[in-house]
Amino acid sequence: MSASMRPEPTVSERGPVRRDVPELSRRRRFLVLAICCASIVVVVMDISIVNVALPAMRGDLHASVSGLQWTVDAYTLVLAGFLVLAGSTADRVGRRRIFQVGLATFGLGSLLCSLAPSIGWLIAARALQAVGGTMLNPVAMAIVATTFPDRAERARAIGVFGAMSGLSLGLGPILGGALVDGFGWRSIFWVNVPIVAAAIVCVALFVPESRAARARRFDPVGQALVIVVLGSVVYAIIESGRLGWTSPVILGLLAVSVLGVLGILGYEPRRVDPLLELRLFRSVPFSSAIATALFALCGFGAFLFVTAPYLQDVRGMSALAAGLCLLPVGVLIVVLSPLTGRVVGGRGPRLPLVVSGAALALGGGASIWLGPATPLPAVLAIYLLFGVALGTVNPPITNSAVSGMPASMAGVAASLASTGRQTGTTLGVAISGTIVGPAVGRGGTAFTSAEHGVWWLLLGLGVGVLVLGLVSTGRWALDTAARAAALFEGVDTGAAAGCRVEAR
Repeated sequence: MSASMRPEPTVSERGPVRRDVPELSRRRRFLVLAICCASIVVVVMDISIVNVALPAMRGDLHASVSGLQWTVDAYTLVLAGFLVLAGSTADRVGRRRIFQVGLATFGLGSLLCSLAPSIGWLIAARALQAVGGTMLNPVAMAIVATTFPDRAERARAIGVFGAMSGLSLGLGPILGGALVDGFGWRSIFWVNVPIVAAAIVCVALFVPESRAARARRFDPVGQALVIVVLGSVVYAIIESGRLGWTSPVILGLLAVSVLGVLGILGYEPRRVDPLLELRLFRSVPFSSAIATALFALCGFGAFLFVTAPYLQDVRGMSALAAGLCLLPVGVLIVVLSPLTGRVVGGRGPRLPLVVSGAALALGGGASIWLGPATPLPAVLAIYLLFGVALGTVNPPITNSAVSGMPASMAGVAASLASTGRQTGTTLGVAISGTIVGPAVGRGGTAFTSAEHGVWWLLLGLGVGVLVLGLVSTGRWALDTAARAAALFEGVDTGAAAGCRVEAR
């Protein structure tokens, strides 16, 4: 299971939708919705399956812990780095076209994963999969929004889209465990190929083309800086266990990441359409939403990464049994996410954020007492806390990110929130793998003792989510959101362009 999951759908709309999209019948609209849901199913379920299969991959490919970290992080890192670019590109050149390219790329990456002769080739193929994945989630959401012009019907369609991602999260570990036990870990990638092939044909036959009336411009410098920062930080964390934090390579990477951040701060404000709209961070609810996404998904990603070896290596479970142990977590996410959405709509995001932070902190604290012989019912009860934490955090993240923002910036804000989720997932896997790395393969109390560092981290992250939930929902925070929104008045008409100098 992956921490980016349950991922909140990302709206890639950059402006009013062009009305050259043909009016579709009700049956055709729901067929388009089904096709888009199929895309999110393969993306989400693929990550869920991979987490369950990591122990089998380690044995078959003789992979190191850092190799396993990169197997997960190559995917989430590419998603985090290119998510916003994929949405804006689809708005510009056509959503159906980019969607088809994404499906084909994801399918090719899946096929190459199944044929990988070594961990290095597997990591490269996972990165290729992620390139396709960046074109599926945000673009599918934009297609759904365009296909359902009626607001009420569109809201229901978006709810179905989000529920399918949650369902994939719940079913992924079971399907992955069954495939790994029955056919080997390579089979978890084979299953994607026929699904993707069928989806490509259906998109060509049934999904109309659409574009945004005003698409954001490509920002190559900003894109490069984001990749440099994320890649340097994640590489430094993962390889620090092997090279040491005082290694010239690690110190150099950290220095590069600092320079990249300074470059973003200096360059992006000069763009008319920056990749990272820094003025959004003047809104306390928006800034808190990004921080909450980082904290919550970092915690959940760390939990999932250390859970598979604990269940399979320490407790001796099969991959299928381990998947069944994670099923209640996925079920809670599926059940709680829509309920939380209604609470956020009626009472605001404070209560769900407090519940999520408390559950994550309690889950981390209680996990400190997990050992090789801890009764399984107690283990599952603790795992339920992590399901509560993720099931109640995603809707308020999106709500807080777009709170008070004009329609012209809602898509950008939601995209950045989704990027925060993927970045948090990536960091969670990197940090937890570094903490438990020396104990992986030793099993028993050696591994569970090493896990203590991960559980203390999760406790702290949970407290952070709780505090952010309280700070970001007060009157002062809401006032900052209103002031930030005022900065974007006139964006759709181009008035804002006169206030800024285009970087050359």
